[in-house]
Amino acid sequence: MTEQGPPQSTAPRELPRAADVVVVGAGLAGLACARQLARRGIDVVVLEAADAPGGRVRSDTVGGFVCDRGFQLLNPAYPEVRRVLDVGALRLQPFPAAVVVAGAQGRQVLADPRRSPGLLPLTARSLLREASGSWREQAAFARWALHAAREKPEGILSESDLPWGEALTRRGVDGALRQRVIEPFLAGVLGEDEGVSSHQFVQFLVRSFVRGTPSVPWRGMRAVPEQLAASLPGIHYGVRVESAEPGRVRSDAGEIQARAVVVATDPKGASALLGLPPVQTRGLTTYWHASPEPPTRSGALHVDGDRRGPVINTVVISNRAPSYSPDERALIATTVLGGSPDLATERAVTAQLALIYEQPTHWFELVRRDAIPDALTAMPAPLEIRKPVSLGEGMFVAGDHRDTASTQGALVSGRRTADAVLAELGLPAVPREPISAR
Repeated sequence: MTEQGPPQSTAPRELPRAADVVVVGAGLAGLACARQLARRGIDVVVLEAADAPGGRVRSDTVGGFVCDRGFQLLNPAYPEVRRVLDVGALRLQPFPAAVVVAGAQGRQVLADPRRSPGLLPLTARSLLREASGSWREQAAFARWALHAAREKPEGILSESDLPWGEALTRRGVDGALRQRVIEPFLAGVLGEDEGVSSHQFVQFLVRSFVRGTPSVPWRGMRAVPEQLAASLPGIHYGVRVESAEPGRVRSDAGEIQARAVVVATDPKGASALLGLPPVQTRGLTTYWHASPEPPTRSGALHVDGDRRGPVINTVVISNRAPSYSPDERALIATTVLGGSPDLATERAVTAQLALIYEQPTHWFELVRRDAIPDALTAMPAPLEIRKPVSLGEGMFVAGDHRDTASTQGALVSGRRTADAVLAELGLPAVPREPISAR
């Protein structure tokens, strides 16, 4: 049985007949947009088909375990996160800046020595092994990662863009380190293992990883949209929008007249409502297993350097986020590419987990499986980092597909759209909030 997070108000409420702005969708972009408009005193109504805010950023409580809708992390280094969220109230539970690479010849630990100094001896020993690539490749990777970490965003965008696989090959990152570590790690972040995503986007990801510590809130990822939604009284849940057009939104709960309409649904929903070109997405499936004992004490992300099955990454999430488990049992999150798994994949996952953790998995209990066909917005090269949000005639679109496929991109898109709406209404933009201290 799946229990939802803190109950949202789903009792039928009569929709207002008119509003200044109607926002369709209570995902991160829609909530960020509505929040900015409300700060300016705009009468804004948010319509959401689901029973709670968040869109793809949701969590459920299943048998006492907190299971996010797919394995997700929040990077508190994102500037827009620190502008619009009370990060301290989220009670973040950080993950180590390390990855464990499993293989037939044993496991290697590769960590950022600045943030995980205790893992420095293990990292040094791992780098001496042939499976970690040649010194030439390691040096090439270090130069590439340092450049991405130190370069300013405008500097990254000034470079010519290529598919990330081709870009790394040109830089000499083309051996065992790439095949066993970099490719499996990036597959989970990008939703693809073909090396076709934008190199510029990958550099932005590396930059954020180096500058921040990916974490999960104490109550799960649902805490992020819930915090944004708490300041917005005009959210109507369980309302399915049927059409959105200049000056009017029709839904199964009624029609609302509006001076401006913002469509902030998922990419496919936005394309359908607005007649926009289709947006390419990537699918992921996450398996949540419970175990009486953790198969490892490490809280680091594990990848299979030998690619012995469909698993692209796995982590004992309760080792670093104890709030995700109701007792002493371990909760393991495992992700594979694609959003349409079958029983054969499920069996292959369990078999591969035994190899990765070097522990039997016959006592693993499947708590839940999240198959998400549109988990991530594709970011192909060349990167188009700022797509228009104003469509004319008082119609607007918001979402990470208008910026970048990340929490940062969704929140920035919401702010950009709010600014565009205010300009359409002849009002000044809301001053940007200062970036709070970490």
